[in-house]
Amino acid sequence: MRKLFIFFILTMCSQVSANKNELQPCPDKPNCVSSVTSDKHAIAPFQLKDVSRFNREQLVEALKHLDNNISVIHDEHRIHAEITSRVFGFVDDLDLIINSEQQIIHVRSASRTGYYDFGVNRRRVEKLRTLLKSEGIIQ
Repeated sequence: MRKLFIFFILTMCSQVSANKNELQPCPDKPNCVSSVTSDKHAIAPFQLKDVSRFNREQLVEALKHLDNNISVIHDEHRIHAEITSRVFGFVDDLDLIINSEQQIIHVRSASRTGYYDFGVNRRRVEKLRTLLKSEGIIQ
């Protein structure tokens, strides 16, 4: 039953493309960053340190330390997290696509509502980058 629920959530998630190896493009708003674009929304993907020792559960646990108000769901290739702001309750989506062949993790972080995020999503991805480096997951 739990696997069916996770499958349903992942397939209904509007932030991840129908293709399990792709992220949706950022909208034409400054409240999104993505490692699969080269425009103003661009941010570098995460380079895995050692793909042979990569542990998805370690990555999920690291994500849970990113923020107090975070919920995480995942499958073999992607991880989706929802982060709720403390003050106004805005929800942001953080999506990670794990590409073992290229030894990278593509990332997208976006606000669900509003236009401008004051750089919150870019700072979140860089905070996650620092956290994953300290855990030895990425270079």
